[in-house]
Amino acid sequence: MLIHPQFDPVAVSLGPLAIRWYGLMYLAAFLAFLALGKRRALAQPWHGLTPQHVDDLLFYGVLGVVIGGRLGQVLFYEPGYYFAHPAEILAVWRGGMSFHGGLLGVIFAVALFARKRGLSFWQLADFIAPLVPIGLALGRIGNFINGELWGRVAPADLPWAMIFPHVDALPRHPSQLYQAALEGLVLGALLWWFSSRERPRRQISALFLIGYGLARWVGEYFREPDHGIFGQSYVVSMGQWLSLPMLVIGVILFVRGRKT
Repeated sequence: MLIHPQFDPVAVSLGPLAIRWYGLMYLAAFLAFLALGKRRALAQPWHGLTPQHVDDLLFYGVLGVVIGGRLGQVLFYEPGYYFAHPAEILAVWRGGMSFHGGLLGVIFAVALFARKRGLSFWQLADFIAPLVPIGLALGRIGNFINGELWGRVAPADLPWAMIFPHVDALPRHPSQLYQAALEGLVLGALLWWFSSRERPRRQISALFLIGYGLARWVGEYFREPDHGIFGQSYVVSMGQWLSLPMLVIGVILFVRGRKT
């Protein structure tokens, strides 16, 4: 049985300035998006995007991820706490970002970018989708370092069962690492392969929605359910409820993409 290392959430302290691991994971995700996006723009000209587009997309994407992710956490998962402590809403460096809120934020940002540049929304979405999973994996690693979003109780004889001392003394699944593998590595490899050649418009985005929805649905069975606006359910969690529309929309888009 393993014990969570209880990492210091602060990576570097420079006087009153504290640089946290969680923030560094987001920075690494944005830099990875920039590097891989520029490579993708040059290697796949059928998207009609240039490296300069990637630079500009990153600015819009950062705003969408941070604002949408935080508002999603506040509204979907912990409205009671944050409405009682409104100043905490701005403390994003302490963790607490909702993927589904971030996704909505990015969708809005991409739609705005597409309108301003005279581009197709799906043209941009299909380009971006394979670049997202690496950021998801890094975000989950940030969750693990912070010791948050821990797993459900696991069998004591599970070799990698882990005790999170700040929670209790029970063996638990290190679900953050499960989700990093499913939502990041597995989904990323699938999307990178699928998008390696030109596909019908919307299909790459659709596969992302389907793949993430399935990965999140499975991963939630190993993660301690969040309370959320529907309460804490061990049957269908908040994360699973929010992933259901992704699955449905993804399937519809994939089928429609084949017909175009």
